[in-house]
Amino acid sequence: MLQRTALKMNNREAIEKREYELLSPLACRAADSKGRRFAEEQCEYRTDFQRDRDRIVHSKAFRRLIHKTQVFLAPEGDHYRTRLTHTLEVSQISRTVARILAYNEDLTEAIALGHDLGHTPFGHVGEKVLNKIHPGGFVHNEQSLRTVDIIEDTSRRRGLNLTYEVRDGILNHRGSVTPMTLEGQIVKICDRIAYVNHDIDDAIRSGVITFEQLPEREIEILGSTHSDRINNLIIDLCRNSEGKEQISLSPELSDSLGRLRAFMFRNVYNSSEVRGVSDLDKVERIISSLYRYYIEHSDEIPGIYKQIEAEEGTEVAVKDLISGMTDRYALNLYEKLFVPQGWRQL
Repeated sequence: MLQRTALKMNNREAIEKREYELLSPLACRAADSKGRRFAEEQCEYRTDFQRDRDRIVHSKAFRRLIHKTQVFLAPEGDHYRTRLTHTLEVSQISRTVARILAYNEDLTEAIALGHDLGHTPFGHVGEKVLNKIHPGGFVHNEQSLRTVDIIEDTSRRRGLNLTYEVRDGILNHRGSVTPMTLEGQIVKICDRIAYVNHDIDDAIRSGVITFEQLPEREIEILGSTHSDRINNLIIDLCRNSEGKEQISLSPELSDSLGRLRAFMFRNVYNSSEVRGVSDLDKVERIISSLYRYYIEHSDEIPGIYKQIEAEEGTEVAVKDLISGMTDRYALNLYEKLFVPQGWRQL
């Protein structure tokens, strides 16, 4: 008879020990985390970074990403990226890089999954509008950190109480500050790798640009297909970063990706076909109207946002409320509040 070997369950301490054995000396290990904002008992089976990842995936803000615009406003068709599919692509690319370099995949994944939780409805157009009308301004990376620290609530706590390393990676995935961990630096670069390339895919599919319009020199360097460009950038990032205390692309590929990104801003992100004047006006009208409405009717501010109003003021609470809305929720609410009942089917 075949003898079956009993499998020993992995607990947190075993996983943490294995991280010391398998990960690069430059990796951030869960056992070395700076900890959480508020002390809590550790899980018997999951590391702190694994718990952070799970908390993000189970959050309401994460679920809402499926109905938030990436680039195309109210796109027709099922194949265009949403904020959720973008997040998953960033996570996949980032985890691949972390695995190759023997860095902490759990930490990398948690940062990637949480990096865009604070995005507004209607993509970057919505962000620009809210930044213009809110007295304190608005940037989505700061709002992402507010989302996990303050806005998300559970039956046991307010905020997700994530580790310092994950919070730092979420906050600094964009901007001039370098994330404190190499895992956070991976996500920062892979976010750009993901959106530049998948936005090319969506823009060609929509007819906004053609493949022939892409800058020839950059395509020669980076690759002629979506998968080739992603693969070449991953390989370059890993080879150029191995054993170093900073994650970076080689100068050649970094410059090429930067020029391709600049092309996308000129021809896609600021294209009248993607963000026509009428659509921009509509988005501004929707967000501005909802913002003013709740400022003037603060008694209607719901749920956790009422508590935020008491602590930080009405304007902050309304900003938090609107930034958390999905595209369709904002549209439906606008219609409910501002469109006469008899006109809605016209």
